[in-house]
Amino acid sequence: MFYLELTTGLRKGELVALLWDDLDTEQRIISVSKQAAVRDGKITITRPKTETSIRKISVPQEAVDLLVQEHEKHPDNPYMFPSPKTGEMYHPDSVVNIHKKILKDAGLEHIRFHDLRHTFATTALQNGVDVKTVSSMLGHYDAGFTLRTYTHATRQAQDEAAEKMGEFMAQVM
Repeated sequence: MFYLELTTGLRKGELVALLWDDLDTEQRIISVSKQAAVRDGKITITRPKTETSIRKISVPQEAVDLLVQEHEKHPDNPYMFPSPKTGEMYHPDSVVNIHKKILKDAGLEHIRFHDLRHTFATTALQNGVDVKTVSSMLGHYDAGFTLRTYTHATRQAQDEAAEKMGEFMAQVM
């Protein structure tokens, strides 16, 4: 679950609402069309927060392989990540609590679960994924929002571009 989070930047409600039918193993695509939301203490399945949040996301083969292995543990369950206690969908806050426990057990500094979404976006931008692609993977309304939110990552890319252009110009001069 956490590997998929780091390779897609899904919102926690989108992640826990995933069904096995949402994964196309051949095309390596996850379809995001719903989310789990907590209202008055009850979990409800709703459409994602915006129309651009309804999307198809390409995932790496390693993620598909891990998801298939996970599915083999509970082949008759429709949820991609069923709760081991109930067999039903995880409560979105349970994922947050599991994340906290993993960090604590590993002796790592606490970061919010939502920060994994930011980690995905920052890492993607720093590794040359264009902002429009990152924006669409995150389900953002427009790339401008993504640029404003992840200015630090795009600033680093600009610094690297400036250095490369400086080296190029030094060679041709």
